Amino acid sequence: MTADPRQRRSARHAQPTAESAVTAPRKKPITVARITDAALEVVATEGYDALTIRRVAAVLGTGPSSLYAHIVNKDDIDDLLIGRLYAEVVLPESDPTAWREQLLGVYTQIRDLYLRYPGVSRAALAMVPTNLETLRVGEGILSILLAGGIEPRTAGWARDALSLYVSAYALEQSLVRQRRRHPDQEWVLSDEELLDRFTALPAEEFPQTRRHAAELISGTGHERFEFTLGLLMNNLRPTAGCPGTRGGHRERQKL
Repeated sequence: MTADPRQRRSARHAQPTAESAVTAPRKKPITVARITDAALEVVATEGYDALTIRRVAAVLGTGPSSLYAHIVNKDDIDDLLIGRLYAEVVLPESDPTAWREQLLGVYTQIRDLYLRYPGVSRAALAMVPTNLETLRVGEGILSILLAGGIEPRTAGWARDALSLYVSAYALEQSLVRQRRRHPDQEWVLSDEELLDRFTALPAEEFPQTRRHAAELISGTGHERFEFTLGLLMNNLRPTAGCPGTRGGHRERQKL
Protein backbone atom coordinates (compact mmCIF):
# COMPACT_ATOMS: atom_id res chain seq x y z
CA MET A 1 0.00 0.00 0.00
CA THR A 2 1.34 3.43 -0.94
CA ALA A 3 2.12 5.78 1.93
CA ASP A 4 0.84 8.88 0.08
CA PRO A 5 -2.69 9.64 1.39
CA ARG A 6 -3.68 11.22 -1.93
CA GLN A 7 -2.70 8.10 -3.83
CA ARG A 8 -4.57 5.88 -1.38
CA ARG A 9 -7.70 8.03 -1.76
CA SER A 10 -7.37 7.94 -5.53
CA ALA A 11 -6.98 4.16 -5.49
CA ARG A 12 -10.03 3.76 -3.26
CA HIS A 13 -12.25 5.51 -5.81
CA ALA A 14 -10.74 3.94 -8.88
CA GLN A 15 -12.79 1.52 -10.97
CA PRO A 16 -11.86 -2.08 -10.13
CA THR A 17 -10.07 -4.12 -12.74
CA ALA A 18 -11.66 -7.20 -14.23
CA GLU A 19 -9.56 -9.38 -11.93
CA SER A 20 -10.57 -7.50 -8.77
CA ALA A 21 -14.26 -7.05 -9.62
CA VAL A 22 -16.58 -8.78 -7.15
CA THR A 23 -18.68 -11.44 -8.80
CA ALA A 24 -22.38 -10.62 -8.47
CA PRO A 25 -24.22 -13.17 -6.34
CA ARG A 26 -26.31 -15.61 -8.32
CA LYS A 27 -30.07 -15.52 -7.85
CA LYS A 28 -31.65 -18.39 -5.98
CA PRO A 29 -33.23 -20.84 -8.40
CA ILE A 30 -37.01 -20.87 -8.62
CA THR A 31 -38.40 -24.01 -7.01
CA VAL A 32 -41.85 -25.30 -6.12
CA ALA A 33 -41.04 -24.80 -2.42
CA ARG A 34 -40.07 -21.15 -2.99
CA ILE A 35 -43.21 -20.55 -5.04
CA THR A 36 -45.31 -21.96 -2.20
CA ASP A 37 -43.46 -19.83 0.36
CA ALA A 38 -44.04 -16.71 -1.71
CA ALA A 39 -47.72 -17.53 -2.20
CA LEU A 40 -48.20 -17.97 1.55
CA GLU A 41 -46.45 -14.66 2.14
CA VAL A 42 -48.85 -12.90 -0.22
CA VAL A 43 -51.89 -14.44 1.48
CA ALA A 44 -50.59 -13.74 4.99
CA THR A 45 -49.82 -10.08 4.30
CA GLU A 46 -52.37 -9.12 1.64
CA GLY A 47 -55.11 -11.76 1.77
CA TYR A 48 -56.11 -14.46 -0.67
CA ASP A 49 -57.73 -12.01 -3.09
CA ALA A 50 -54.28 -10.58 -3.83
CA LEU A 51 -52.86 -13.95 -4.82
CA THR A 52 -51.95 -14.06 -8.52
CA ILE A 53 -49.12 -15.63 -10.45
CA ARG A 54 -47.83 -12.16 -11.26
CA ARG A 55 -47.85 -11.19 -7.56
CA VAL A 56 -46.02 -14.37 -6.54
CA ALA A 57 -43.44 -13.77 -9.25
CA ALA A 58 -42.91 -10.22 -7.96
CA VAL A 59 -42.21 -11.52 -4.45
CA LEU A 60 -39.63 -13.87 -5.93
CA GLY A 61 -38.07 -11.06 -7.96
CA THR A 62 -38.76 -12.67 -11.30
CA GLY A 63 -41.29 -12.68 -14.12
CA PRO A 64 -44.43 -14.83 -14.36
CA SER A 65 -42.95 -16.91 -17.16
CA SER A 66 -40.31 -18.22 -14.76
CA LEU A 67 -42.99 -19.83 -12.65
CA TYR A 68 -44.55 -21.79 -15.49
CA ALA A 69 -41.55 -24.10 -15.58
CA HIS A 70 -42.74 -25.40 -12.19
CA ILE A 71 -46.52 -24.85 -12.04
CA VAL A 72 -49.40 -25.24 -14.45
CA ASN A 73 -51.66 -22.35 -13.43
CA LYS A 74 -53.17 -20.52 -10.45
CA ASP A 75 -55.14 -23.65 -9.46
CA ASP A 76 -51.83 -25.44 -9.14
CA ILE A 77 -50.71 -22.84 -6.60
CA ASP A 78 -53.95 -23.41 -4.68
CA ASP A 79 -53.16 -27.12 -4.50
CA LEU A 80 -49.65 -26.35 -3.25
CA LEU A 81 -50.97 -23.96 -0.60
CA ILE A 82 -53.43 -26.43 0.89
CA GLY A 83 -50.82 -29.17 0.75
CA ARG A 84 -48.34 -27.01 2.66
CA LEU A 85 -50.91 -26.24 5.35
CA TYR A 86 -52.06 -29.84 5.64
CA ALA A 87 -48.46 -30.94 6.17
CA GLU A 88 -48.84 -29.45 9.66
CA VAL A 89 -51.93 -31.49 10.53
CA VAL A 90 -51.24 -34.22 13.09
CA LEU A 91 -53.40 -37.29 12.58
CA PRO A 92 -54.29 -39.56 15.50
CA GLU A 93 -54.29 -43.33 15.37
CA SER A 94 -57.90 -44.22 14.68
CA ASP A 95 -59.82 -45.09 17.84
CA PRO A 96 -63.30 -46.62 17.36
CA THR A 97 -64.39 -45.43 20.81
CA ALA A 98 -63.39 -41.79 20.27
CA TRP A 99 -63.90 -41.20 16.57
CA ARG A 100 -66.06 -38.08 16.98
CA GLU A 101 -63.54 -36.41 19.27
CA GLN A 102 -60.76 -37.33 16.86
CA LEU A 103 -62.62 -35.81 13.91
CA LEU A 104 -63.24 -32.62 15.89
CA GLY A 105 -59.53 -32.46 16.73
CA VAL A 106 -58.40 -32.85 13.13
CA TYR A 107 -60.89 -30.34 11.76
CA THR A 108 -60.03 -27.86 14.51
CA GLN A 109 -56.41 -28.01 13.36
CA ILE A 110 -57.49 -27.38 9.76
CA ARG A 111 -59.72 -24.48 10.84
CA ASP A 112 -56.88 -22.80 12.72
CA LEU A 113 -54.48 -23.22 9.79
CA TYR A 114 -57.01 -21.62 7.46
CA LEU A 115 -57.57 -18.71 9.83
CA ARG A 116 -53.84 -18.02 9.94
CA TYR A 117 -53.96 -17.05 6.25
CA PRO A 118 -56.96 -14.81 5.48
CA GLY A 119 -59.25 -16.34 2.89
CA VAL A 120 -56.97 -19.25 2.01
CA SER A 121 -59.75 -21.77 2.56
CA ARG A 122 -61.14 -20.63 -0.80
CA ALA A 123 -58.24 -22.53 -2.34
CA ALA A 124 -59.70 -25.75 -0.93
CA LEU A 125 -63.14 -25.20 -2.43
CA ALA A 126 -64.05 -26.87 -5.75
CA MET A 127 -60.59 -28.39 -5.92
CA VAL A 128 -59.65 -31.98 -6.69
CA PRO A 129 -56.57 -32.49 -4.49
CA THR A 130 -53.42 -34.01 -5.95
CA ASN A 131 -50.93 -32.95 -3.27
CA LEU A 132 -49.81 -35.93 -1.21
CA GLU A 133 -50.17 -34.05 2.08
CA THR A 134 -53.76 -33.15 1.27
CA LEU A 135 -54.44 -36.75 0.34
CA ARG A 136 -52.74 -37.90 3.56
CA VAL A 137 -55.13 -35.85 5.67
CA GLY A 138 -58.11 -37.04 3.63
CA GLU A 139 -57.00 -40.63 4.18
CA GLY A 140 -56.69 -39.99 7.91
CA ILE A 141 -60.18 -38.51 8.16
CA LEU A 142 -61.63 -41.41 6.19
CA SER A 143 -59.82 -43.89 8.44
CA ILE A 144 -61.31 -42.27 11.54
CA LEU A 145 -64.83 -42.47 10.10
CA LEU A 146 -64.43 -46.08 9.00
CA ALA A 147 -63.00 -47.05 12.38
CA GLY A 148 -66.12 -45.55 13.93
CA GLY A 149 -68.21 -48.00 11.95
CA ILE A 150 -69.49 -45.60 9.31
CA GLU A 151 -70.37 -47.30 6.02
CA PRO A 152 -67.80 -46.40 3.30
CA ARG A 153 -70.05 -44.34 1.02
CA THR A 154 -71.53 -42.48 3.99
CA ALA A 155 -68.02 -41.88 5.32
CA GLY A 156 -66.91 -40.43 1.98
CA TRP A 157 -69.91 -38.12 1.74
CA ALA A 158 -69.58 -37.10 5.39
CA ARG A 159 -65.92 -36.24 4.88
CA ASP A 160 -66.86 -33.97 1.97
CA ALA A 161 -69.65 -32.28 3.94
CA LEU A 162 -67.50 -31.71 7.03
CA SER A 163 -64.59 -30.38 4.97
CA LEU A 164 -66.91 -28.05 3.06
CA TYR A 165 -68.31 -26.64 6.29
CA VAL A 166 -64.84 -26.06 7.77
CA SER A 167 -63.70 -24.25 4.62
CA ALA A 168 -66.84 -22.10 4.56
CA TYR A 169 -66.57 -21.32 8.27
CA ALA A 170 -62.95 -20.19 7.94
CA LEU A 171 -63.79 -18.10 4.88
CA GLU A 172 -66.64 -16.33 6.67
CA GLN A 173 -64.45 -15.62 9.70
CA SER A 174 -61.74 -14.18 7.43
CA LEU A 175 -64.27 -11.95 5.67
CA VAL A 176 -65.68 -10.67 8.95
CA ARG A 177 -62.21 -9.83 10.25
CA GLN A 178 -61.34 -8.12 6.99
CA ARG A 179 -64.47 -5.97 7.03
CA ARG A 180 -63.97 -4.96 10.64
CA ARG A 181 -60.49 -3.65 9.83
CA HIS A 182 -61.88 -1.12 7.36
CA PRO A 183 -63.12 2.12 8.95
CA ASP A 184 -65.62 2.68 6.13
CA GLN A 185 -67.54 -0.48 7.04
CA GLU A 186 -69.86 1.18 9.56
CA TRP A 187 -72.64 -1.20 8.55
CA VAL A 188 -70.82 -4.11 10.24
CA LEU A 189 -72.76 -4.48 13.48
CA SER A 190 -71.58 -5.52 16.91
CA ASP A 191 -73.55 -8.09 18.90
CA GLU A 192 -75.08 -5.30 20.97
CA GLU A 193 -76.19 -3.37 17.89
CA LEU A 194 -77.59 -6.53 16.30
CA LEU A 195 -79.51 -7.32 19.47
CA ASP A 196 -80.96 -3.81 19.49
CA ARG A 197 -82.08 -4.16 15.87
CA PHE A 198 -83.68 -7.54 16.42
CA THR A 199 -85.60 -6.42 19.51
CA ALA A 200 -86.75 -3.27 17.71
CA LEU A 201 -88.41 -5.21 14.86
CA PRO A 202 -92.21 -5.00 14.56
CA ALA A 203 -93.66 -7.58 16.95
CA GLU A 204 -96.50 -8.55 14.63
CA GLU A 205 -94.12 -9.45 11.78
CA PHE A 206 -91.13 -10.84 13.69
CA PRO A 207 -92.45 -12.28 16.97
CA GLN A 208 -89.95 -15.16 17.20
CA THR A 209 -86.92 -13.07 16.25
CA ARG A 210 -87.80 -10.45 18.87
CA ARG A 211 -88.55 -13.04 21.56
CA HIS A 212 -85.37 -15.07 21.03
CA ALA A 213 -82.98 -12.34 19.89
CA ALA A 214 -80.45 -13.08 22.64
CA GLU A 215 -80.34 -16.77 21.76
CA LEU A 216 -80.01 -16.05 18.05
CA ILE A 217 -76.80 -14.04 18.50
CA SER A 218 -75.38 -16.08 21.38
CA GLY A 219 -72.12 -18.01 21.35
CA THR A 220 -68.69 -17.39 19.87
CA GLY A 221 -67.76 -18.44 16.37
CA HIS A 222 -65.71 -21.37 17.62
CA GLU A 223 -68.54 -22.51 19.92
CA ARG A 224 -70.85 -22.58 16.93
CA PHE A 225 -68.14 -24.40 14.95
CA GLU A 226 -68.03 -27.23 17.48
CA PHE A 227 -71.83 -27.29 17.67
CA THR A 228 -72.18 -27.69 13.89
CA LEU A 229 -69.56 -30.42 13.61
CA GLY A 230 -71.24 -32.24 16.47
CA LEU A 231 -74.61 -31.85 14.77
CA LEU A 232 -73.24 -33.44 11.61
CA MET A 233 -71.29 -36.22 13.30
CA ASN A 234 -74.01 -37.20 15.74
CA ASN A 235 -76.27 -37.98 12.81
CA LEU A 236 -73.80 -40.50 11.38
CA ARG A 237 -74.94 -44.01 12.23
CA PRO A 238 -72.25 -46.67 12.76
CA THR A 239 -73.00 -50.10 11.36
CA ALA A 240 -74.53 -52.39 13.98
CA GLY A 241 -72.00 -54.68 15.62
CA CYS A 242 -68.95 -52.67 14.55
CA PRO A 243 -66.23 -51.67 17.08
CA GLY A 244 -67.72 -48.18 17.19
CA THR A 245 -71.01 -49.41 18.68
CA ARG A 246 -71.96 -50.93 22.00
CA GLY A 247 -74.21 -53.94 22.09
CA GLY A 248 -75.16 -53.49 18.43
CA HIS A 249 -76.68 -50.06 19.13
CA ARG A 250 -75.36 -46.69 18.13
CA GLU A 251 -72.84 -45.32 20.60
CA ARG A 252 -74.00 -41.87 21.59
CA GLN A 253 -71.20 -39.52 22.50
CA LYS A 254 -71.75 -35.82 22.98
CA LEU A 255 -69.02 -33.45 22.02
